[in-house]
Amino acid sequence: MIKKMGYQWKLRQLMAEREMFQTSDLVPLLAERGVTLSREQVYRLVTQPPQRMSMDTLVALCDILECTPNDLIKPEAVNAQVNKTSDGTLGPVPAAPRRAVVRRPGQS
Repeated sequence: MIKKMGYQWKLRQLMAEREMFQTSDLVPLLAERGVTLSREQVYRLVTQPPQRMSMDTLVALCDILECTPNDLIKPEAVNAQVNKTSDGTLGPVPAAPRRAVVRRPGQS
C-alpha cells in the first residue's frame, strides 16, 4: 500500500507577509536572477500549486522572499491511499470484502 502525498503551495502567503500583493511584482525580480517568465506564467505560479518547477525558479523565489524551499512547500499526506496493481499502475484501495449470502432456490 502506498500513501499518497500532496503539498500546500505557500508562495502567495509568503508574498503577502512581505507586502507583495501584485503577482506582476515578481516578474522583474525573477528576471534579475536570470529567470524569464511571462506575467501569465508568474500569475499561475502564484495562484496555483505548480506540478513542475525548475530549480532555478525555486532558488530565485527563495532568494527574493528570503526563505527556504521548506517555507514554500508544505508536504502533507492525502487521505486516500492507493495500491500498486500487478501491472505496476496505481489504483484505489479496494473496499473491505463483503460477506457472501448463499440463497438456495425457493428461499428468500
